[in-house]
Amino acid sequence: MATAHDTAIEMDVDAKTQKQTSLHDKEVPGTGNGTVEVIDEKAERAYVRKLDAYLLPFLSLMYFFNSVDRSNLGNAQTDNMDKDLGFRGEEYSLLVLLFYVPNGLCDLPLNLLTVRLKGGGRVVLSGLMLAWGSCALLQCAATNFAGLLVLRLLLGGFEAGFFAGVVFYLTLFYTRGELGFRLALFFGSALLAGAFSGLISYGVFRIEHAGVPGWKWLFLIEGAMTVIIAVAAYFWLPTSASTAWFLDASEREVAERRTLRDLSSTSESTFNWAECFRTWSDWKFIPWCVIAFTYPVAFTTTSNFLPQIVQRLGYSVVKTNLWTVAPNAVGFVVLLAVAWSSDRLRERCFHIVFALTLSLIGLLLLATIDVVENKGLAYFACFLLTCGAYIPSCLVHSWHNNNNLNENSRAATTGLLVGLGNLGGIVSAATFRSEYAPKYVPNLVATAVCNATCIVVTLALGVWMKLENRRRDKVMGRKVRPEEVSTAVLGLGEESEMWRYFT
Repeated sequence: MATAHDTAIEMDVDAKTQKQTSLHDKEVPGTGNGTVEVIDEKAERAYVRKLDAYLLPFLSLMYFFNSVDRSNLGNAQTDNMDKDLGFRGEEYSLLVLLFYVPNGLCDLPLNLLTVRLKGGGRVVLSGLMLAWGSCALLQCAATNFAGLLVLRLLLGGFEAGFFAGVVFYLTLFYTRGELGFRLALFFGSALLAGAFSGLISYGVFRIEHAGVPGWKWLFLIEGAMTVIIAVAAYFWLPTSASTAWFLDASEREVAERRTLRDLSSTSESTFNWAECFRTWSDWKFIPWCVIAFTYPVAFTTTSNFLPQIVQRLGYSVVKTNLWTVAPNAVGFVVLLAVAWSSDRLRERCFHIVFALTLSLIGLLLLATIDVVENKGLAYFACFLLTCGAYIPSCLVHSWHNNNNLNENSRAATTGLLVGLGNLGGIVSAATFRSEYAPKYVPNLVATAVCNATCIVVTLALGVWMKLENRRRDKVMGRKVRPEEVSTAVLGLGEESEMWRYFT
């Protein structure tokens, strides 16, 4: 018969064992009604590290070439592409402008295809890359404006849906508090593309060939590399965490628990047309559309026209492309820092406004100063432009996805908002015309107005969300943070008493 002393010893041993096995565990509220979920932090960190090692770098590489193939037209222009193809009047600006028409209109249907098609992101993302890479490569064979225009239109259509598709694709793997920084790492490849595009152009334009000009070599080399990576992507990307080739059985279980805790309200989602458009009737959908349409104008101005802006400083073709490297490289570092802070603090609104303000100051400087007389200040303004223009692309789409728990709705809304952003690029392209050279003041002013509008609407929506969270806390009599509530119990969405906006 066990004595009281024996029982006490056994209880003490059990307590020590439990403490040791739970050394890496953390208890969090599970449903908001008193239940507790125990999280194995060590297992979760291992799972996230695998995603960061296998999934994120390859997607970033794909987007790197997406950005290169989209923006290398500006580099080619500095190598007299327009003269070789006999451009007249505003035909170069028209090339840039019309690219955004199919690029904006095709985002929504292609993102819905990502959800609807068996194989999802793996099939659609690799297929789109193969298609646009082929178009990018064939640009080297263009002999006139009409031929290049057809290829640019096809390129715009195939590139549409890729960014929105990746945003949705990543929401299937990462939690709401992890998404912003991962999107920044992914999207930062666009900044690196701007930097390396200048370096690649610097090297390619030094190729001396009597029959093939440098800009044709640029399209040929970068397009071919895109096609090769697209083929590899089909075999590398998983359809979902449950089928990922680089995860073991225990890591797939971790993925399912994370989905219910902080990604979606259900672990498995079937395609439903009604759910896709459910949130579009909400009043907040209008400010989301305004934000999505206005913030990308600065991004478009920076990615497409930075070589022309730097060229105003009076440098040669080779040096102009080389001098675009530093602003984009510094912009990449700032992007990661701001996105990390946003995830760490679980705050989106003020971080977005900060980025918009940086690029706004850069735009106003470039529009008001004499660039030739103030080369140092003008070049500094280029740094402000790149440091602020790219950040909203990550945080805006993290923000609205953070507040949408339905996978069908996330796919449709992301597709529409990214498409609106691409159409917003028309504002930049339409005002960047050769007749406004070399200052391009109308383009800079139009971009600044869009930034200012986005700042106002973002502040209004973000402050309303923060005040609404406080009101709900007051009604419940206690403060509830979004990360404290499992998404599995928020099936009613914003109608649930436990709902709190991710602001």
